[in-house]
Formats: sequence, C-alpha cells, structure tokens
Amino acid sequence: MTTDLMETGRFGAFGGRYVPETLIPALDELEAAYAHASTDAAFHAELDSALRHYVGRPSPLSDAPHLSAVVGAPVWLKREDLNHTGAHKINNALAQALLAKRMGKQRIIAETGAGQHGVATATVCARLGLSCVVYMGEEDMRRQSLNVFRMKLLGAEVVPVTSGTRTLKDATSEAIRDWVTTCDHSHYIIGSVVGPAPYPRMVRDFQAVIGREARSQMLERAGRLPRTVVACVGGGSNAMGIFHAFVPDDGVELVGVEAAGHGLETDAHSASLSKGRPGVLHGALSYLLQDAHGQVHPAHSVSAGLDYPGVGPEHAHLKDTGRATYVSVTDQEALDAFGRFSRLEGIIPALETAHAASWIMQNAGRWASGDPVLLCVSGRGDKDVAQVAEMGILPE
Repeated sequence: MTTDLMETGRFGAFGGRYVPETLIPALDELEAAYAHASTDAAFHAELDSALRHYVGRPSPLSDAPHLSAVVGAPVWLKREDLNHTGAHKINNALAQALLAKRMGKQRIIAETGAGQHGVATATVCARLGLSCVVYMGEEDMRRQSLNVFRMKLLGAEVVPVTSGTRTLKDATSEAIRDWVTTCDHSHYIIGSVVGPAPYPRMVRDFQAVIGREARSQMLERAGRLPRTVVACVGGGSNAMGIFHAFVPDDGVELVGVEAAGHGLETDAHSASLSKGRPGVLHGALSYLLQDAHGQVHPAHSVSAGLDYPGVGPEHAHLKDTGRATYVSVTDQEALDAFGRFSRLEGIIPALETAHAASWIMQNAGRWASGDPVLLCVSGRGDKDVAQVAEMGILPE
C-alpha cells in the first residue's frame, strides 16, 4: 500500500473512521503512540524478544507430503498453530498490550468469536499485569466453552453478549460501547484488521511477521516463492498477515477463503467479499452483508472465527484492485476437510483453517507439479474438537 493511502487511514475507498466523536481523541492518541513506537528501537526490541522467547517465533514452515500428493503440487504449511496459545492472534495481542502499557492504560478490552483472540489477550494481560475484560457472544461461548474456561483461568472477566445473533459482531459492538465510556484508562485490543483507523493498518503490521517469515522460509526451503498463498478470511488478520509480504510479488497469487456456510445461495453464510456490498460496520467502510434496507445481515459459519458479516478494509481494496482473489467454502466442505487434513498430516486444524485447506484440496490438479502452494495454518483445532464431536460427523 502506498504511503498516502496509509496516512489517510484508507485503502483506496475503504477504511476511514466512522465513530462517535468521543472516540476521536482516543484514536488520535493511539495513532500517535503507534507512530512513535514504529520508529522506536526499544519498542521493537521488547516486542521481538517477547515474540521469540514467549510466543515461540519464528513459527515453523512444514512440508505436507500427503496433502501434496493429493493436490499434485508441493504444499507448505505456515504453522501459526504452534504459537503459544495456539493461533496467530497472540502476535497482535502482545504488540497492542505493550503499546497500551506505553500509553499508561492498565485495563484491556477485547472481543472474541472463536475465543482465540480472547485467550491471547488474557494471556498477554496476565504476562504484563494488566486487567482484562473480554466480550463474547453467548452462542460462541457455547461453541467454544474450552476457550471460555481458559480465559477465566488466565484471570480475564468474560462478559456474555446476549443481543443480536450472540456472536462476534455483537461482541465487537459491546466492546466498542465499553471503550466509548472508559477510553481514558482502557485500551481496546481489536483482534482483526477491522475497525476505525489506525486499527486495520496497525493490526496488519503486527501480523505481517507471518508473511515476512514465510517469504524467507520459502526461499530457503523451497528455493522459490510460492505460486499461491492461501488463507481463511473472517475479519482477515491471518490472511492479511501472510499476504502483506507477497503483495509486491506479481507472480504470487493471493487467495482468501471465506465461509459459505449453508451456501452462497442461502442467507446463512459469512462471505462478505463474495456476496456483500460496501457499507460501514464498526467504524470502517468495507464490504459487508446487508439486507435490502442497508441493515447489517446476520452472518453464519460453523466456525466461530469466521462468523462475521464484514471484513477488513484492506481486503476490500485487494479485491477491488484484483490483487487478491476471494473464494468460499461451505460448512460441510470445511468439516470434511477438518477430518481429512487431520488424517493426512497428523495436524488437527482450526475450523477456520479447514476452510482454506478445503479449497486447496478441491482444486487438486490446478497447479503444475513444481508450483508450491503456501497455506497459513492460522490455528490448531483443539478448540473445535468438542463441537465437531457433538455433530457426529467423523467416523469412530
């Protein structure tokens, strides 16, 4: 992205700030703090040390021999599931928590869907001695009861959200309401590349470590850049994190996989880029699901982490410029891939990751035998095992 786009808080037409006036000073403060931290060697040293010695970065690049045989091309796995807490979310949560301490904020607010961002935020708050409040929809609390327990064990207060669909959109709305009245002493750690500026750029920058590592690792391990980079897209932070380093490489195809739920022809999906249209949600202009009257339409996905009716504004820009392609995978296809990927590679993926893996497997034969495919394994599937087991879809 060009400097002028970043400085205006927009990516093409998308992004910006659409928030109550009471939040403008807090966003200005955050913008200034992030700008200063971005050029501060001490901040980078503290963050890099924590990422290495606490999170466990760099995350490995694994080969996937059995999946590669199925696909007909070498598939490589960027293993964010091996980070501390089991997903990519801790990269951003840790960095924002360090930034919050620099701003003198001792109370952290977060939203969570699948629970991974909530767990990551609760973890770093425990590490840094910050208080933590996590908003989570009641439906997601039911689906992700293990992560609810983990957050409470780590000392976070988990606030059930009972409004709307009782999922991620509603949790985000409640977190923003809290922040509006407490921004003098609280910092809101948004978990994805969504929200008002500077959040989409800032979260992307904190997640871009995924792509920087993967680019270097591909050159070292595979001897070349990938032909295609594939990642699931809900709000879009793992995808933006791995895409960003490859955006300047014209020969690298970028593919984001959304949740098609019960099918794009139904009203029960989360494919904002495939079926949505531009509108404002949670402080930014991007693609979102809307009804005929322009109201936000409820999203659906078997995966709590993809169950969101909008998407990060930079993804909207990548779609409109044609730099990235966005496709979708249904609930059933993702569930099938959840089991198949586990048996092929001995890695139980998050249901979010299973969407991206499904698209790769469905497109077997699409790539030449020497064209590497890079998959971002955004998180591990421990959190989803109980939910999938309840559905009874896997053989005994």
